[in-house]
This record gives sequence, C-alpha cells and structure tokens, in this order.
Amino acid sequence: MFEAKFQTFKDEGDKTRSAARLKALRAELARQELDAFIFSRADEHQNEYVPPSEERVAWLTGFTGSAAIVAVLADKAVLFTDGRYTLQAKDQIDANLFSIEHMVEKPAAKWLSENLPTGAALGYDPWRTTGDGVERLEKAAKEAGARLVATEENPVDAVWRERPAPPLTPVVLHGMKFAGEEASKKITRIREVLAKEKIGVAVLSDPASVAWTFNIRGADVAHTPLPLSWALLPREGQPQLFIDARKLSNQVRDALGKLADVREPRELEVELHEAARGMSVRLDSVTAPAKLAGIVEAAGGAVSKGADPVTNLKAIKNETEIAGMRAAHLRDGAALTRYLAWLAREATGGKISEIDAVAALETFRRETGKLKEISFPTISGAGPNGAIVHYRVTEATNRKLKNGELFLVDSGAQYEDGTTDVTRTVAIGKPSEEMRERFTLVLKGHIAVANAVFPEGTTGAQLDPFARRALWEAGLDFDHGTGHGVGSYLSVHEGPARISKLGSAPLLPGMILSNEPGYYKAGAYGIRIENLLLVEKRKAGIEKPLLGFETLTFAPIDRRLVEPKLMNPDEIAWLEEYHAQVRAKIGSQLDANDRKWLDAATAPLKT
Repeated sequence: MFEAKFQTFKDEGDKTRSAARLKALRAELARQELDAFIFSRADEHQNEYVPPSEERVAWLTGFTGSAAIVAVLADKAVLFTDGRYTLQAKDQIDANLFSIEHMVEKPAAKWLSENLPTGAALGYDPWRTTGDGVERLEKAAKEAGARLVATEENPVDAVWRERPAPPLTPVVLHGMKFAGEEASKKITRIREVLAKEKIGVAVLSDPASVAWTFNIRGADVAHTPLPLSWALLPREGQPQLFIDARKLSNQVRDALGKLADVREPRELEVELHEAARGMSVRLDSVTAPAKLAGIVEAAGGAVSKGADPVTNLKAIKNETEIAGMRAAHLRDGAALTRYLAWLAREATGGKISEIDAVAALETFRRETGKLKEISFPTISGAGPNGAIVHYRVTEATNRKLKNGELFLVDSGAQYEDGTTDVTRTVAIGKPSEEMRERFTLVLKGHIAVANAVFPEGTTGAQLDPFARRALWEAGLDFDHGTGHGVGSYLSVHEGPARISKLGSAPLLPGMILSNEPGYYKAGAYGIRIENLLLVEKRKAGIEKPLLGFETLTFAPIDRRLVEPKLMNPDEIAWLEEYHAQVRAKIGSQLDANDRKWLDAATAPLKT
C-alpha cells in the first residue's frame, strides 16, 4: 500500500467558523481604533510556505491558497487572489461574508482607494508587510482621504485564541560534503559585495540566505529546509545570527558560535538599531518587513533597498552543489521512471485516483533511502484537473485516471545533495489527435529552450519566446513563466533569475532553472513538460562568449503523445538523444521489468 507522508489531501479550510471570527476581528479593530485592516498570507520573512502559526488567511476565511490578501472594513470584507485560485476561493470561503477580487486585475491598493471611507484608519502589520507594500498602501489611503496606521499588535492574533505556537524544529549543519564552501569563506565573499556597493551592514531577512551563508538547514516550514532566522552581516566586525536557542544542539551552537554572535530573535530590534547608526543598511526589497526600515531610520541609518547580497551568490552553484544536483536528479529520475512504469501497468483500468498517484510517487522516492521531503505539494491532475495550473488534489476533488484522458504530474523532492522539480504528462489509454498535436507543440518549445545558445548577459525574458514560438504560430499560449530558479537543498523557487516575460536578471553559469512550457485547455486537459537545466559556458562565439544549458532531469517523455510530422530533424534528434541518455544514466537502477518498460518507452520514434 502506497502512503503519502509529506502531503495531506484534506481541505484544511473551515469557512463554517468565519462569521464568528470576522465578528471578533471587527470588535478588535474597534478596540484598536481602526476602521480597516489589511493582511496577506505572509510571515515575517515573506516565505512561500509558512508555518501553521502564520496561516491567518486560512483561519479567518477558510481559503488555503498560497496567494491571498484580505481586507476587512466595518461593513465589507474581501479576499484577493490570482487566477490560479479563483475557483478554489469560491469553494472555500463564505460568499456572504467575503467578496473575491483578482489581485492582478483589481489590486488590493486600488480597491482600498475606492472603498476606504474618508478619514478612515487603515491598519497593517509592519512585521508582515514589505516597504514596497507600505508605499502602495500609503498611496491608496491618501487617494481615499484615509490614513495608514502600523499596528503594535496584529488584530488577527489578538482574537486567534487557539493560534499554534511557532515551530521549534532542530537546526542541522549542512556539511562541506553538500555545501562545497566553508561558511567563513561565504561571509568573506558577502563582505566583498558590501564593500563594492558601499554598504555598511546587510540584514538577511530571507531564511534561505541565512541557511546558505551559515551552512545550516532546518524544517520550520513545509517542503523547504529552512530554519526561521535573521542575520546582521556588517562589512566589518562580527556577524549576528538571530535564532531561537531551543533549536540548537550543543554541536550546532558551537559551530555557529565560531562564525557569529548567536542571539535570540527578540533581540533583533535593539541590535539593528545599534548596528544601523550612521550606516548604509541593505534591506532586501522582497523579504524585509517595513518594521526594519523604521528601525534603521530611527537610528540615523540610511536604507539601501535592493536584493540582499546573498541572492546572486546563492544562485550560482559551486562544483560540489552541481555534482550533488546531478546525483540527486539521477536518483530522482530512477524513482520517477519506476513510477511511470507502474502507472503504465495500473492506470488504464480506471482504478487509480489522483491521490493514489501522489502516494505512489512519494513512495518510490522514499524507497531511494535519501528523501528528506517533497519540494512542493504534488500537482496530480487527471483530465480537466490537469488544466488547473496549480491544482492541488483534495479528498473533495479527487478524480480517477480515465482512459482517453491526459494525466499531468508535477512534483519534486528534497535530498541533502539537491532539489528536484519535474513534470510529465502521460496519456491514459489512447490520446486524441488534438492532444498529440498540442503536446508536440509544447515539446518543440521545451526543446528550443534546452538547445538555446546565447551570449553572456542574456536575460530570461529574452529566452522566454523560445518556449512559445510553436504555440504562438498555432494561435496558442500558456499563462505562466517558462522557468524559475532552483536552490540546492533550499527553495524550489529561487531568485533572481527566471525564464519569463518578467525575467530581467541575466543568466549566469552555475545557475539552475526549470524549463516548463505548457498548454491548458480549460475543462479538458493540461500539458506541461519540465526538466531542470544548468547554465554552462559554451565555446566562444565570433564576437561574444556563449552560454547554453545542460539538462539535469532524466525520465521518459511520453512518445505516444509525440507527432513526428510536426517536428524537424533536429528536434527529433534531440528527443532520441535525450531518451538514449535516460536509458544510459538510469537504466541500471531499475529491475528487469521496469528496465524492459523503459527500453520500450524510449525506443526511437516511427517517423
């Protein structure tokens, strides 16, 4: 029997209690002399995944999606989310209490400017709102003739009587075997960036930056091995690390004590005020809460907005990290191939559900003996559910895999030596000609990115059209980016680089990104093909040095969905060579039955 240990399928939202909770919140707003309050699904670090103690949106509204902002006024309340979650929001919230707005088409700031009463006091939590976020709220309040108020106590927390305690999971050292560089050398490199940019001290508000810098990992949030923490890294002098001492064993404390002054998180405000005196202080524009800017300015320091100096250093993997990622992907590719072989044997009879499929894939990964966690909740979409880009199966939405449909599975794993993210779309039974045509158009885009050769300085925005050209020529497209950065046993979504229309950061050797074009026919099926790519140097061009990609992911692409007549010889050659590498690299990790299936699944196309 297969089992999923790292993902649940219950709809954890509970809208039945929203009315009483909303009433209590409004009473608390009145007590704090606030006419409105706005908050998002965010913790103090703006993490992608947050601990249960930070799930304020779900507690109040019942909505469990990852993109959410809530505004509560005396006479109305609204939930803002994006296109991935509008259907989910309608199911999870009480429409008599909350209206739903699209956060892109009607941003929260715009809505507030139109709905705040003149003279109203709009509250926000300065620990869970970024500086840019405050600027947008200030503009909205001014346009409405209202005023913005930073709360001393979050009003939701004041009425959330059963709020869980913050996590206290143990911190572990991420040794040289996996990190490839001593923390002391990383600190030296960070200081070189500070000197170059004339910054006196950097605040590391992103726990991933702290984890990378000090070579530590944790488990305070789901799916990403982060210890919730902060750090102050001055250009000169001893760094300070702010982390709950209860998470530290004697061994870890001793190791960290050689690198930094280890303090409790509650001491951050006082120490930042001291460190900021007369200094230029770098605050990360994406993760730093507005509260920190206020502390710096009160101390007479100057806020330097931008990316923290770790962001770019962390994105460029060293040789140890690259070797680890290669090893992790071979291990993961074998597990995924075993899963695909199992799926081919079991799925055609209509016996397998989306939840069964998730549990099976996680089980195959656990059997590697190396799995630490999944890197995100598995997207397991059968038929029309596959057309929901960020679909998450629950007991209420669970669907059988049926003949004549497509099944999309987007999943990833966390191993100590690397993080994986891979999507495969497979036919259950015989696919239609339309499915094969559109799958092939997606595959052509995937191959175009994988084969891309480009000069140094090229950005993700410049490569994004490679993935879309074949779809565009057919009048089709997909409404998400082509790729995102990936961490090394860190976040599966890592900046600064991405392949998308908004990807402004240059791609540099050592960066790892996903390559995942897709196509989605609402109410029918979804298609996505995803591998991870390593940016590498290629031979020098006539005038400029050139870069390209090494593919890291190895698992079969469903040949039954490929229409060779739509592919040119170079594209066919890429697919045949890719499948030859799959056989060579992971075939020896399979038993005889699965190896036989793999050989058939990667046999040359009939052109």
